Amino acid sequence: MTSPRVVAVIPAAGVGSRMQADRPKQYLTLNGKTILEHTIDALLAHPQIDDVVVAISEGDAYFDSHNLRKKPIRVVNGGKERADSVLNGIMSLDENDWALVHDAARPCVESSDISALIALIGSQDIAGGILATPVRDTMKRVKPSSNVISHTEDREGLWHALTPQLFPAVLLKDALIKGLARGANITDEASAMELAGHKVAMVNGSPANIKITHPEDLPLAEFYLKQKFSAHGFIERNNSATSKKAHF
Repeated sequence: MTSPRVVAVIPAAGVGSRMQADRPKQYLTLNGKTILEHTIDALLAHPQIDDVVVAISEGDAYFDSHNLRKKPIRVVNGGKERADSVLNGIMSLDENDWALVHDAARPCVESSDISALIALIGSQDIAGGILATPVRDTMKRVKPSSNVISHTEDREGLWHALTPQLFPAVLLKDALIKGLARGANITDEASAMELAGHKVAMVNGSPANIKITHPEDLPLAEFYLKQKFSAHGFIERNNSATSKKAHF
């Protein structure tokens, strides 16, 4: 039996107003490349990802000015909200594909984490899964419309949801359509799947897989990317040396 195709879908139509920048945050530069390009390249480099679809705003001049269409990707129009962009991306997939949805502003995702997520395909009793990290800090609930603490939340069993999030394209499309029709607050793909009654697994991911949201996230992401590329270069040099030795 052939393995299903895994297609990465990147919703990249947001404006990122909290960054207080002169352009959408996915087009800010880190280590000589835009955040979006780092993200696209990380997904293209993974051997189990068969295709990459990027949903951008109609008339997005930044995307073209950075020559991103030259990459082996497909581009679709994004929507008003994240869920609309993801849905537009999924509409371009085949019915047997699995959709691996990843935030445009998470350029530091680890290849090993993607592999761990894809390994869920074929698992029984779950519809798919997401990368996540367990909550480590004490969690406080505040009273509505105030900064006064209501109570301390029990952090046992609490996780921070990350991306990628991986589901069969047909199930996710149906869950998003129904959730949007109900006016549900769909903050990620898992929330739509949960609302539709599906079981979703959590895969423990790297804390370095941060989402760039505020200006202070940029130097941290830059640090993680430098560490990642440094380690990758070290592995490549070692593999090259081993390969050369094998010929003696």
